[in-house]
Amino acid sequence: MRRKGDLPSKACLACSLEFTWRKKWERDWDEVKYCSERCRRNRPSPIGGAVG
Repeated sequence: MRRKGDLPSKACLACSLEFTWRKKWERDWDEVKYCSERCRRNRPSPIGGAVG
């Protein structure tokens, strides 16, 4: 069993909050970019991108 301090972590692209690995993200940890559903919905829009 791993200790909580030994789990991998990364920064959220929307809010820059550091978040740690969760069991539900086990298969796709490399694709996880946001710490929560709220941050995913409110993600920053790309610079120079089209609105809409």
